[in-house]
Amino acid sequence: MNRLLDKPFQSFSIYALIILVCSIPVYYFVVDTIWLDELDEHNTIIRQQIEQNIRKIDTQESDLDKTLNIWNSLQPGIAFTPLQTSEIYKDSIYTATSYNKFAKETDRFRVLSTTIFIQKKPYHLVISTNVEETDETLLVVAIITAFFFLVLVLGFVFLNKRIARNSWKPFYRTLEQLKRFDLNKDQHIELEESDILEFEELNTALTTLIEKNTLAFNQQKRFIENASHELQTPLAILKTKADVLLQNEHLNEKLSAIIAAINSNLARISRINKNMLLLAKIENNQFPEKANTNLKEAVEETVDSLTDYGLNKGMDIRMDLQSYPLYCNSTLLEVLLNNLLTNAIRHGEVNQPVLISMKDNKLIFSNRGKQALKPEQLFVRFAISSSETTNSGLGLSISKEICDQNRWKISYTFIDHFHVFSIEF
Repeated sequence: MNRLLDKPFQSFSIYALIILVCSIPVYYFVVDTIWLDELDEHNTIIRQQIEQNIRKIDTQESDLDKTLNIWNSLQPGIAFTPLQTSEIYKDSIYTATSYNKFAKETDRFRVLSTTIFIQKKPYHLVISTNVEETDETLLVVAIITAFFFLVLVLGFVFLNKRIARNSWKPFYRTLEQLKRFDLNKDQHIELEESDILEFEELNTALTTLIEKNTLAFNQQKRFIENASHELQTPLAILKTKADVLLQNEHLNEKLSAIIAAINSNLARISRINKNMLLLAKIENNQFPEKANTNLKEAVEETVDSLTDYGLNKGMDIRMDLQSYPLYCNSTLLEVLLNNLLTNAIRHGEVNQPVLISMKDNKLIFSNRGKQALKPEQLFVRFAISSSETTNSGLGLSISKEICDQNRWKISYTFIDHFHVFSIEF
């Protein structure tokens, strides 16, 4: 992932590169235009000087032709060609290329073509000035542009790091405090003051948000605990009275069935109340204590406590385990294993074994069944798949929440008439 400051830096660098690259042909065009204008002015001045100096010459025509021929030989940039009266050239300025025998390369020239009169005789005057230097100027401009772009990028890097180190320091300190903040520990967070308006507004908003959430969290915990305790007392009283009524010798069979149904539903309500309290505590991270635990020993303890429950249904619990170390909350691990084994016994076929095995980092519970369960409803709260009235409908939801908190993966498959629940640690 990219840092926030790196995103504008990349955009600025790309933008600067595009602008500087585009500026090179602009520089070339501007420099070339100015240079050509200067050469045109230079050629015009030379023409004026030639005309002015020629007027001062007073020689014979034969001597003049010899002088011009000598001039053409000694000054290749300026050429005189005699004309007929009908061949008078209009003034023209253009760019031409020709082979430079001295430099042994083809050069570009700025040419002024005009007609001048020497002793009333027309001559074609051509003044050529080398403009090859503009290409060299372009190369120099490109090099200088690349140099300044490099300086610009290095400056961006330096400023970017300096801004990140100084201006963003309060932000990173706030971020570190938020990472260490634990809602369960009832901490009071003190955010560092900043002279940057946006960071100060962020700190104010975060402080208000944390205080409100801490207050709501504490109120929720107290409510859940109080509600659970308050409900347990009347439920226990009602269940006791139902048990007393069942022991009455004067009850007929119909009343006994009604009281037994009431007693069974009271047991289910009590279990739902306890499981909802447990689920709320798990969601609120109220089991922070963790320790090193041996998974094999934890499974064996769970099996010992539920062996009688399995034998009542004629179900033998078979284990194929190996030692596997875990770092977790032992209470939650016990709840997880108890839920999965209870679920396997409850939904397994009578007189069929329950198998618990360990393969690599997977713990697998499997039991024989007639048809697959609905995967989309397995871990949904109160999605009861059993007719047993004491089932709270929260067992697998609690198991899923425990696995999510520990970053374990719980899954269900139905293979060869076997329900298979697996936990990948």
